[in-house]
Amino acid sequence: MTSNSPILILVVDDEESIRLLAKKELSGSHRTILTASSAKEGIALFQKHSFDIVILDIRLPDGDGLELLERLHASNADCEIIIITGHGDIESAVTAMKKGAYDYITKPFSLERLELVVDKAFQKVCLQRENRILKHSQIDYKQPILIGKSPSIKRIKYLIQKVAPTDAPVLITGESGTGKEVIAKMIHSQSSRKDRHLVIKNCGTLQKELIRSELFGYVKGAFTGAIQSHEGLIMLAQFGTLFLDEIGELPMDSQSALLRLLEYRTYRRVGEKHERFADVRFLFATNRDLSREVKSGRFNEALFHRVNVFNIDIPPLRDRLEDIPLLVEHFVSQLSRSQTPYILSKDVMHHLLNYHWFGNIRELRNVIERAIILAEDGIITEQCLPIEIVKELPSSFKGISIDFEHLPIQIVERRHIIHVLDSVSGNRSQAAEILGISRKTLYRKLKEYNLA
Repeated sequence: MTSNSPILILVVDDEESIRLLAKKELSGSHRTILTASSAKEGIALFQKHSFDIVILDIRLPDGDGLELLERLHASNADCEIIIITGHGDIESAVTAMKKGAYDYITKPFSLERLELVVDKAFQKVCLQRENRILKHSQIDYKQPILIGKSPSIKRIKYLIQKVAPTDAPVLITGESGTGKEVIAKMIHSQSSRKDRHLVIKNCGTLQKELIRSELFGYVKGAFTGAIQSHEGLIMLAQFGTLFLDEIGELPMDSQSALLRLLEYRTYRRVGEKHERFADVRFLFATNRDLSREVKSGRFNEALFHRVNVFNIDIPPLRDRLEDIPLLVEHFVSQLSRSQTPYILSKDVMHHLLNYHWFGNIRELRNVIERAIILAEDGIITEQCLPIEIVKELPSSFKGISIDFEHLPIQIVERRHIIHVLDSVSGNRSQAAEILGISRKTLYRKLKEYNLA
C-alpha cells in the first residue's frame, strides 16, 4: 500500500451539508467516500467495509462521538479517525486525541485543511500496514526467473503464462527444494495484482492455537492477551496475493474456516460478529500428496477440490538433470563474491549430473556456495564438493554422463572467453583477435555474460 493507493473514507455527520460537501470535494479517482447521518448508520457501514479513514462528528443525534471513536478503534486499529468539532468543543477534541483520534478540525473548516489532514492520516495508515506486511511479504526487486530448458520446465513456464492473468487458485506441488516459492512469485509478477503485495506464509510455522487469528485477525478482547485489534494475513493481502506454503500442515478446524473463505470470499476476525469481504488471489503449495491425505482423513476433501483448481507440479531435480548446467552457471554467477571467474572442472560436472539430489535445487545451491568458498584460483574441483557427491554412486541409481563440451553453447562460449582473456592477462584487443571477433562484439559479449 502506498499513498497513491485507493482510499476508503467514511464521513459520519448529522449535517447533510457537510456530508455532501465532503463527498463532492474529497471524491476522486483514488478516493471513495461513504456517508452516514448517525452513529447507528456509521457502525453498520463500518462493519461492512474496511475503511482507511473516518471523519467523525463529535456530536451525533443518537450517540456520543467519543464512545463511537473508542468502538471504531477497537474494531479496526489501523483506521485513522479525524474528529469534527465546534469551537465550543475543543476540550472534547483534546480528549478524543488522547483516546486515539488522529487529529481534529473545527467548524467551519476549509477544504484545504480537510485535504491536508486526510492525506497525512492516510500516510500514517499506509506506514502502519506496510510495517506489518513487510513481516510476511517477500520483496524482491529482481524479476523471478525459472532456470532450465528441459521439457518439464518449458511446460511449467507455459502453465504460468496461462494461469497468471486469471484469479484462479493455484496449487503448486513438488518435493521440498524444487522452487515452489519461485513459481508463486512468477505467477504474482505476471498477474493483474503485480503492483499489490504478495504475502507469503508457511503454514508449518503457525502455532495451532493461533492459526485462525493469524490468518483472519482478531478484535480487542477476543481472547486473553488480545489487548488491541489485529488485522490478519487476509487483510494484509487485500487486493493482492496470499501464498500459503505447506498447506497440508493446516489442522482440520482451520481447513474448514479456509474452505468457507474460498467458497464465499468472506471471513470473520476472531471475536467479531460481522463478516468481511476478501478480494485476494490465493496460491498454495505443498510437498505432500494431498489426494492421499484426503483418503487418510488428514485433509478436507472439499478444501482439496477448492485449492486444486489449477495444479502446477514441479518434478524433482533428478528427473531433469539437463537443467543442472544452467542452474550451476546461474548459482556460480549469483553467489560469486569477487570478480574472479569460476570454472568447473569436467569431473565436477560429471559428479553433479550423477548425484540423486534429494534436496533438489536448494541442495544444489548450497553445494555450489560451498564449492565457491573452497575454490582455489577460481577453479572448482571435485575436492570442493561434499564427500557424499564424489563417492561411488549406488548401482541402483541411473544417472547420466556428460562431457564438459556437451554443455549449452552459451556456457561453453562464456568459459572460452574467460580462458582466452586469462591467457592474455585481460588484454581485450588481443583476446578479440584470438577469438576472431571485433572489440565491439567482445564488449557486447562481456556485458551479456556479466563479465564486464
